[in-house]
Amino acid sequence: MKIGTKYHGEVEIHNNEVLAFDKGIPGFLDEKKFVLLPLSEENIFYVMQSAATPALAFILSNPFNFFKDYDFKLEDTVVEELGIKLEQDVQVYSILTVHDPFEKTTANLQAPIILNVENYKAKQVILHEEQYSTKHPIFGETKTER
Repeated sequence: MKIGTKYHGEVEIHNNEVLAFDKGIPGFLDEKKFVLLPLSEENIFYVMQSAATPALAFILSNPFNFFKDYDFKLEDTVVEELGIKLEQDVQVYSILTVHDPFEKTTANLQAPIILNVENYKAKQVILHEEQYSTKHPIFGETKTER
């Protein structure tokens, strides 16, 4: 099927590429189907594009590319909801807030996107770990201009 996208124009996608968010994502509860599209050739940045709303897209990255010590435990209800059987079937993404200049871009580590690559079920999980926030600079702390 063809979908309109925010950054890639019209693209052809296959049903087996569609991520299913059974309960939507916070702030967009009616948006239940998304597709991941590459944004960079290095496969560091992706677009999570709504399959229904061309103007709705989020920039994502694997948080482990930038935060080697990032760690959390998924609640059993999330594991069950997504049908996760093996740890290697899980991919983790963070939604980025892109700034100008790009070096000021931040990652939401408090609410990662969890994807089961076996069945393409996904969910944005709100973590309760106090050390994570919604605005972690991906290139380290930037110096304030004076």
